[in-house]
Amino acid sequence: MSFTENPVYVLSVLCILVVFSVYTAKTRLGKKLGAALLVILFTAVVANIGLIPSASNSIALYDGIFTYIAPLSIFYLLLGVNLNSIKKAGAPMIITFLIGSVATTLGVLGAWVLLSPKSVLGEQGKVIAGMLTGTYTGGSVNFNAIALAYDFQEQGILYAGTIAVDNVVTTLWIIVTLSMPVILRSFWSDKKVKTATVEMEGEDRELMDFRSFMWFAFLGIFSYYISELLASVVPQIPSILTLSTLGILLAQFRFVRHLRGGHFLGLYMVYLFLAVIGAYCEVSSVIELKEIGITLLWFATLAVVIHGILLVVIGAMFYRDWEMLAIVSQANIGGGTTAIALAETFNRKELILPAILVGTLGNALGTYLGFMVVALL
Repeated sequence: MSFTENPVYVLSVLCILVVFSVYTAKTRLGKKLGAALLVILFTAVVANIGLIPSASNSIALYDGIFTYIAPLSIFYLLLGVNLNSIKKAGAPMIITFLIGSVATTLGVLGAWVLLSPKSVLGEQGKVIAGMLTGTYTGGSVNFNAIALAYDFQEQGILYAGTIAVDNVVTTLWIIVTLSMPVILRSFWSDKKVKTATVEMEGEDRELMDFRSFMWFAFLGIFSYYISELLASVVPQIPSILTLSTLGILLAQFRFVRHLRGGHFLGLYMVYLFLAVIGAYCEVSSVIELKEIGITLLWFATLAVVIHGILLVVIGAMFYRDWEMLAIVSQANIGGGTTAIALAETFNRKELILPAILVGTLGNALGTYLGFMVVALL
């Protein structure tokens, strides 16, 4: 075994690439790409010059990360979904967000019918449709949950291509939602919906202590065991779906909510998983993505456009607040972070926390809607 196949060496390279990607994501150019995509790009370069194994000479370490680290990353991220606190977002935000989630599902299904991407993407097209439904409802947590359930992560180049397209469409949608209120007001005047002002909880949940780490280790490993046990008894239920559900259920207990650092623990595991995805991206296979890449871009773009149209039309029937609708749409497509940016830009301070909270609701819903779309197709 050469040193480039030594699992300890490979893991150390993956870890330092995660560090490098996170620091790079803080630069002016890096912010446009994001740490997740940078991890994939940097690892792809390292793998293609032969410093670590790629898809054609995969090692057991990669399988271990796919099998254990990736599912657990989703579990730990979902431990932050406090369903009880979501009610603080208020009825207007919750209702419009649910409308937006349904609009996302209908958008993906509508784009599937109009473009027939299966002719280019093959059977993997259904999985991609589910992944896009998940990520445009709740975010990358749901995107990865769907991918793992169908072993889509093994399609290294296609997986990375789907992430790249998702990043492009999400960036373009930020521009659209920033412009949405101004454009819509030229046709139809709106009115601001009154939302109760709520404050962020003061506790810093990211500073992990030893007690929290002990409990995270036990809860993650035991929940993983339960999900695998149920999958062996009822194969029709994907283990990742059970693990996600357990994460959401555990998050409702005060004891679990007071554990610190779960978000960062889950995020770090996600980056390790994405690093392996990057290692699977062999340049020799990139040429195959030309037509597929264009199809992916049109498919994701049309799905998001349909989402936007449906959200504006249906949402206006309940609340004709264009700024709130734009923020909700961004919470769906881009997640809580970009939704906050919109709330700040529109000077709607009262919608900052609601944007975060409905984004959490999206984390809870996205995986289920994604599986539903795959089943329908």
